Amino acid sequence: MSRKTVLAVDDSSTVLLSEQLFLSRAFQVVSARDGLEGLEKARALRPDLILLDVVMPRLDGLEACRRLREDEATSGIPIILVTTRGELDSLEAGYEAGCSDYVTKPFNGPELLAKVRSLLGE
Repeated sequence: MSRKTVLAVDDSSTVLLSEQLFLSRAFQVVSARDGLEGLEKARALRPDLILLDVVMPRLDGLEACRRLREDEATSGIPIILVTTRGELDSLEAGYEAGCSDYVTKPFNGPELLAKVRSLLGE
């Protein structure tokens, strides 16, 4: 059985490395450095799940999330927003944009892995 693919989208190489460390034992992790690259890779690869930073250059995570939801090819992919913004209005904006779950940075690795597994039905 092939491993499921997680697309990690973040402009911080440190965060991408952390996500890779916690998830790569169980999943294939592909990364993108901003929202536009994330959209391109999501459409090309059709990952099983997307981790999406909110504050990024070129296209922020909320707009990327909205565009992923509007695109028939990517509308059903679970999206976890991974962001430093933990305030209630940021949380609401994330869910309004269409995210499936929300994790604040610095994230707890085992918690992130558990959320990914749960959304992927593992």
